[in-house]
Amino acid sequence: MNRPDKDNHNKKSIRMRLNKKIRKVKTLFKQLKGNPHHVALGMGLGVFVCATPTFPFQTFLAIALSYVFRANKVAAVIGSWIAAPAIPFFYLGSYKTGVLILGDSLCVDFNFKSFTDIVNSGFDVAYAMLAGSILVGFIFGAASYFITLKIIKTIRANNSTVLL
Repeated sequence: MNRPDKDNHNKKSIRMRLNKKIRKVKTLFKQLKGNPHHVALGMGLGVFVCATPTFPFQTFLAIALSYVFRANKVAAVIGSWIAAPAIPFFYLGSYKTGVLILGDSLCVDFNFKSFTDIVNSGFDVAYAMLAGSILVGFIFGAASYFITLKIIKTIRANNSTVLL
């Protein structure tokens, strides 16, 4: 009988947790220093690296690429961490995209239980994943770049009007 009140409370609780996470990310973005282009480039590079089949080394690769492209290193790390929950989807999408690029048929049933299963599935899968991850990573990395650039510019514009 108290079910509607409990459901309403759960919705409020979820909404409050989501708002708290959004405020935390906003604060994190406010604390990032540097040119908005460099910050956004770091974020894009971090997301790009997450799409590649380099799971244990993604943070290190994101930092290395941020040095090469003179991007914000902290933003690159944040990008690789934010995109990390999407890694299984990136890997599946990268594999299927790679198969389309290379012109092979889907030769593997994607019912892997661990990263080791992927490694043991052979060079063909790794090659397809690598080929596809470049395209998938570029698309999501570019989207992250433009979204982050807009967010950083908006946050900084709002902060400058508040300070005046």
